[in-house]
Amino acid sequence: MSVSTAMSLFRGATFHITAHLLTDLPPPLGPEIAFAGRSNAGKSSAINALADHHRLAFVSKTPGRTQQINFFSLPGGAFLVDLPGYGYAKVQRELRAHWEDLLSTYLQTRGSLFGMVLIMDARHPLTALDRQMLDWFSSTGKPVHVLLTKADKLTRHHAQQTLRQVRAELKKNYADNYTAQLFSSPDKQGVDEAEEIIGGWFGIVSNDAQKKPPAKGD
Repeated sequence: MSVSTAMSLFRGATFHITAHLLTDLPPPLGPEIAFAGRSNAGKSSAINALADHHRLAFVSKTPGRTQQINFFSLPGGAFLVDLPGYGYAKVQRELRAHWEDLLSTYLQTRGSLFGMVLIMDARHPLTALDRQMLDWFSSTGKPVHVLLTKADKLTRHHAQQTLRQVRAELKKNYADNYTAQLFSSPDKQGVDEAEEIIGGWFGIVSNDAQKKPPAKGD
């Protein structure tokens, strides 16, 4: 499987299909990038910021709104896969168990899945459920990139301190291909960095990165 390098990885994404059950999953048509995150961590807003689209992923003030796996096709041939938000306490036990089975099975067994983008609220990172997601995925050996969203709600010092702590824990407990960055959807802080890191999973250099002048000494 290959992905075109001619354009930005996420811009131009379009809805492809929704899957409520594992049997509803589409056949693998290209490499997939899973987006996961705790309910109300800002996952939909992050997807919209990366795709430069106001309503590609539905943003709701009600946590737990995303209840299925939503596939979005990307211009280069890959797929963005929006997974159900986890950790919302008011969800019925049966539905929560269904989500957990759907998430864990998809993450651990989907051959076309190239990596996971894990959304964490920068004010409350690495919750027990976040760690559960990392543990589920660690057996695959595939990369994880953490977006510490809502970074604009922290002071610069606090945000940098949080980033250092998260990176240190990822390095200590997981693999070198588990990375993290600060992200803010309203002002699109971190969009270019995310494009560069996630695109690196496919050997992609985005147009924005190509336009940047080389650093002194390169």
